[in-house]
Amino acid sequence: MKKIGDIAKYIRSKNAGPFWITIDIFCENDKDFNILKESKSLSEANIARLYNVDQKSVKIFPIRNLKTIKVSFPRPKPQGHKFENDMHSGQQYIQIAEAPV
Repeated sequence: MKKIGDIAKYIRSKNAGPFWITIDIFCENDKDFNILKESKSLSEANIARLYNVDQKSVKIFPIRNLKTIKVSFPRPKPQGHKFENDMHSGQQYIQIAEAPV
C-alpha cells in the first residue's frame, strides 16, 4: 500500500507560531494533489488521532493552484516548554508521510 510520502513530492513541518504546527504537503501534479486531497489519512479525524489533538482544532487547507495541502493543529506543548522535544517542529511530518493513502 502506498504512503502519503510515496506520492508527495515533498513534505515539511514547521512552527506556525509558538502554539501551532503546520505541515505542508507539496505535489508534483494535479493527479497526485487530487489523490492526496481525497485521502482519509488527511482527514481532520485522522490528523487528530495521529497527533493527539482535538479534531475541532485541526485545520486543512488544500491549495489547488500551488498543488499543496496545508495541515495545521495546536502544539501539544508551547515552543520552548521544558518538556517540548522538537523546538522547530521539523520532525512532525513523519507521521503523515508514513500514513497510507
